[in-house]
Amino acid sequence: MTTKPLDAAVLPQQAVPAGKPAQDTRVTIRGTAKTTRRLTVPRSVRRAAGPVGLVLLWFLTSATGVLPESVLASPVDVAWQAVDLTRNGELPSAIAASGRRAGTGFLIGATVALALALLAGLFRLGEDVIDSSMGMFRAIPWVGLIPLFIVWFGIEETPKIALVALGVTYPLYFNIYGGIRSTDAQLVEAARMMGLGRFGLIRYVILPSALPGALVGLRYALSTAWLALVFAEQINADAGLGYLMSNAQQYFRTDIIVLCLAVYALLGLACDFAVRILSRRLLTWRANFEGDA
Repeated sequence: MTTKPLDAAVLPQQAVPAGKPAQDTRVTIRGTAKTTRRLTVPRSVRRAAGPVGLVLLWFLTSATGVLPESVLASPVDVAWQAVDLTRNGELPSAIAASGRRAGTGFLIGATVALALALLAGLFRLGEDVIDSSMGMFRAIPWVGLIPLFIVWFGIEETPKIALVALGVTYPLYFNIYGGIRSTDAQLVEAARMMGLGRFGLIRYVILPSALPGALVGLRYALSTAWLALVFAEQINADAGLGYLMSNAQQYFRTDIIVLCLAVYALLGLACDFAVRILSRRLLTWRANFEGDA
């Protein structure tokens, strides 16, 4: 009788048909190898690696002379300019003026988009009247409407706010409308069988189902608001980030131009981060795929 190894497990022999020689059916299962723990980098570090790498590359090309200062100022000059403009109050006042325009235009555009999306999504008559018109107007580049807005509203604050509102309306409308119409029909039928009326169906079934799409549209709308503001503040602005950029363009101050663009980007990134946090709070009931590790 053979001795079993210490790291082996022996399975019982299977039944052998009569007339056939018995075969050794023992299977040896070796011990599993020790798993080594991999060193994982935090997600926050990985997300910051791209922007930090670009800034580092920008600094190296500027320091070595590959990127001339006449073409693009170095990040050091941009940082010093940010300090100087913050100390004399120009940068905070410009951010406040741009923020007022973006906020006012966003509220107007979001209100219009929500009202139109609810009418088109909840009612067939609203869809027939509104959705085709919105699809037609969406094909028109909203930046190309700047000359028409100047003719209609002049060169004061109104065309700037109107351009931001127009840029916000389309992504919010189509995402909310798509979210409403993507509600599961079986879920709606089950709610009706449970006795929910029209308002209860809208409140407890349709609107929660449309919420993920609405939040996606909110992210697009906020980024579009700042993008529209870049164009809007080129219309005879007397305050705001666009005003600083226009003055810097006349004197070829690339450091101020890059600083204003960086502020636009940071403001948009802050809004996007706020919507991400809001989505996590509002969509706790919804299981999402977050990617493989």
